Amino acid sequence: QSFLNSIDFTIQIFIQSKRLDIKPYLNTLSERMNEQTNELLKIQIKEYIEFIKFFTENHNVMTKNFFIVVPYEPAIIQSGAGSFLGGLLRKNKKDNKSVEINQFDENLEQLNQKINVVKGGLNRVGLRSEILGTEELIELYFKIFNPGESKAPTVNDTQGAIK
Repeated sequence: QSFLNSIDFTIQIFIQSKRLDIKPYLNTLSERMNEQTNELLKIQIKEYIEFIKFFTENHNVMTKNFFIVVPYEPAIIQSGAGSFLGGLLRKNKKDNKSVEINQFDENLEQLNQKINVVKGGLNRVGLRSEILGTEELIELYFKIFNPGESKAPTVNDTQGAIK
């Protein structure tokens, strides 16, 4: 509560819940059972596999991921050629490009500061956080919009579909 009250900008919290796929774990256990030479251990592994199957069929075993979105919000007051102040000063287009680059750099720095505030606040309450990269974001969006698909494409799989 104190973390949420301490921030002075908007954030979005997204929680992704999905049923946990236990089949790879069961396959690994079956392989280990087949490799086992001790008959007692084979029986115990088999009983454990049956227990896991029974438990997951009768209970919803879910995995949850929590995402905090820090939106990019550039400053409302602009000093470019399109603004009132820019029109009065009559800057040329070459100067306007450098102003846009400087504004982007300033906005990016402000966004990074907000991200650091969120990461610090989460760290203080004992939560680990990481910034998602391009591939992680592609995978997340794919899973959101294609919930039935089991495998998300990678950047190399799309072959120009992402622009």
